[in-house]
Order: sequence, then C-alpha cells, then structure tokens
Amino acid sequence: MPTETRTFLITKSDRSLKDKTGKVFTVPADWENLPAGDASITRKLKSLGATWTVQEKKGRKSFSHGVWAAKENINEAKALVKAQRADPKHQKKLAQAKVRREEKEEVFGEDFQQAIISFLNFDKKYQTLVGQLAVLVKEHAVPVGSGTVARSSSVTLEDKAAMAVMAWMRHQTSSYDSTSVPRIKGARRELRRQIARQSERILAKYRSGDDVDILVCPLYKALNK
Repeated sequence: MPTETRTFLITKSDRSLKDKTGKVFTVPADWENLPAGDASITRKLKSLGATWTVQEKKGRKSFSHGVWAAKENINEAKALVKAQRADPKHQKKLAQAKVRREEKEEVFGEDFQQAIISFLNFDKKYQTLVGQLAVLVKEHAVPVGSGTVARSSSVTLEDKAAMAVMAWMRHQTSSYDSTSVPRIKGARRELRRQIARQSERILAKYRSGDDVDILVCPLYKALNK
C-alpha cells in the first residue's frame, strides 16, 4: 500500500501512471479515482492519507485529471464534507464569507475603474466616452476566474489598468483575433507590440482633445457597436 503522496503525468493507461522522471507506477487495485471538481472533498481526501494526483500539462498550464486514493478514504472524505455542509453553522459561515467577497469585489471594481480612467486621461470633451470605455474594460477584466491581468497579485493597480485597456483594445479595435500568426518564436509578441503602438496612437487623439473622425476611428466604432 503506497504511503507517499505523489503527482503524476497523464498517460494513455488508466491505472499506469508516469512521474516526471519517466518511472511508471501501477495504481493499487483497491484505489479509485476521485474526479476533479470539488476542491473541498479533494482537500479532505488528501488529509486522510496517501494520494496520487494526475495532471496534464498544456503549455504553461496544468489541468487536473483527478486524484487516486484508497476507496475507503474517498468515501470517508465525501461523507465528512457532506456532513459539514449540512451543518447550519457551516451554511452561515459560507453566507458571511460570500458577503465579504462581494463587498471586496465591489470596492476593487470601483478602484479598478478609477485607475482605468486615470490611465486613459482623456480630454474633458471626451469624458462621456472615457466613462463608457472604463466600464467595458472593467467588465471584461474584473470577473473572478477571468484569467486576465486584473486578477494578478504581482502587478500594481495602475499597471493592471494600463494592460487591461490595451488587452481590450487589442481584441476590440484591431484585427488581432482574425490574424493568422506564423508559428515562429516571438511572432505573436511582435504582433501585440504593433497593435499596442496602434492603440496608443488612437488614445493619444482622445487625450489631446483632437477632433476624431468617428466614421473611421476603430475605438469610436467599438464603443458604439
């Protein structure tokens, strides 16, 4: 019976797993796979004994394909979590935590929107447009799980706002999404740089207060779809 918790790479065989060194391990006969999806049960299961986690690498990201463990431990973990969730105190705690998260997200959203407006720094004649753009960028970048730079903890709020604006414009005011990018190292990065320079030229007109030809301006068109 395995006593160590390990992580394996996904293989074509259901019960033969391979670690990062290429060594093959056979899943014990009395073990079952707990599918990914319920983090509470997974955490509880890992606290009960040895587990074998299966992951698949796709680029820089890892995707879980469940956790192997003794069948009795899986059943116990499910029962313990089920009992915990049925406890009224637990339900009250979850409700309170949800309220705190929502309040925190609301404050963050307001701060983020203001940071976007500060970054855009449009001339006063375009204040209606700057407010509209800030809301659209915020709605795209702020949602939990969006995977955007706004959810990063290693970037300042000001930098998040700047990158979020550029990301929104890349998708909404350029042909980025429909452009075929050669499979050459650095090609996509260079395309993004070119589009960023184009976006800066567009924003510069709104910042300086210059007249904008609304018939051809990609930003104006995007805001008035």
